[in-house]
Amino acid sequence: MATINYYTPEGLQKLKDELQDLKIRGRAKAAEDLREARDKGDLSENAEYDAAKEAQGLLEMKISKLEEVVGNARLLDETNLDLTKVLIMSKVKLKNLKNNMVLDYTLVAEEEANLAAGKISVKSPIGKGLLGKSAGDTAEITVPAGKLQFQILEISR
Repeated sequence: MATINYYTPEGLQKLKDELQDLKIRGRAKAAEDLREARDKGDLSENAEYDAAKEAQGLLEMKISKLEEVVGNARLLDETNLDLTKVLIMSKVKLKNLKNNMVLDYTLVAEEEANLAAGKISVKSPIGKGLLGKSAGDTAEITVPAGKLQFQILEISR
């Protein structure tokens, strides 16, 4: 069964661009690698040819998987999202109750996650623990390092 994932317009465009690049440049490079390896002689004892065929197979698998992801992707309509609860695409200001550190995160689809940019996946432990909470709520979240408590200070889009 296909998994539906929700994306921002930028995130979906990035996936489509990657897919297009793999289809055009990736396939061209794989074909060139095969051509070069084939020119080196006997295919039964040609390790370069075997490696090029395997790389081509992996490329086609990646293209197939990405086509499935793009085919099951849905764009988010931010105008219909509830601003009072933490949902995908919410910008959340949190206070770690253990060390009083204030953090800003945006909850995004798994493929768009980038911690350095403050984007965390809704499938991550923190993302899952925040979903559905409101401003002022305290979320106790189990992470690999133990339990963390966050107070939700602010939710925006």
